[in-house]
Amino acid sequence: MSRADDASAAALLDEYFAYRAETFPGGPDAYRVARPDPERFTPPAGVLLVVEGDDIAGDAADVGIGGVRMLDSPGSDVVRAEVKHLYIRPHVRGLGIGRALLAELERRAVELGATEAVLDTNDSLTAAGTLYRGAGYTPTEPYNDNPNATVWLRKQLT
Repeated sequence: MSRADDASAAALLDEYFAYRAETFPGGPDAYRVARPDPERFTPPAGVLLVVEGDDIAGDAADVGIGGVRMLDSPGSDVVRAEVKHLYIRPHVRGLGIGRALLAELERRAVELGATEAVLDTNDSLTAAGTLYRGAGYTPTEPYNDNPNATVWLRKQLT
């Protein structure tokens, strides 16, 4: 587990934000970067995980990142955790790493007391949308004002 201010996490987040800006509908100027507050990804507020794997040459390397942070749920029996910044480096996509990372983030959310996971994404991220829907996420009403999001999803956690 890494914190959002660790060098490995920061490098992966920089890569993620650059990728999103480069591929964002409307071009790089339309994408709004929201760097994570490290305290929001530190237990008990949340976690940020760096996935270790192999680089293209087969050497040990960081290959992915993802976080979960607890959201305020005043007056509700539902305790929400938000999945954020799930990114897998292109050369290891399609190997199940994203699915495994999402499952681990959900597990960590439950450990932090969450009964529901939510996330936002963009229609342009078709592989991400397929991953989330395949993991049981269903459409929900917008729960934030993220200008980059076009889709909001939720999943009941057990």
